[in-house]
Amino acid sequence: MSKVSNVLTMLEYLSSGKKYSIQELADLLEVSPRMIRVYKDDLEKAGIYIDTIKGPYGGYVLNQNINVPKRFITPQNINVDNKNFLNTINRAIKEKRKCYIEYYSKNKKEISKRIIWPYDLILLGNEWGIAAYCELKEEIRHFYINRIKNVKLLENFYN
Repeated sequence: MSKVSNVLTMLEYLSSGKKYSIQELADLLEVSPRMIRVYKDDLEKAGIYIDTIKGPYGGYVLNQNINVPKRFITPQNINVDNKNFLNTINRAIKEKRKCYIEYYSKNKKEISKRIIWPYDLILLGNEWGIAAYCELKEEIRHFYINRIKNVKLLENFYN
């Protein structure tokens, strides 16, 4: 497996809340214990901190709630026409920033201009979508990434 795949798999194991020794993780991922330490460092650089328990019965434990991509999701299953929009929305979620979008409505066949507060990326069928508060409709809505004509990250933040 690739390094990214191994890191995500390690994160998936640790997200169960179980303590794993370095050797257990190395055996599960079929890599050396040294690579497990490298993966841990990479995760911590990304802001995901793994607790280390020292001693003969020690190991790694994840004490955070992390949404790990599920195994059935593979790149060929997901349809995204504009990865830049996906990246902008993902940044807005992380920074809790509002976005201005121009959204193509399937039913009305017109473009609506909206300010949204993106909360999470979700799968809507086999397409990426956004769960967001829509200021226009004053409620939580789901938006398909592929129906967004334009997206702009705003300087406004939300709680």
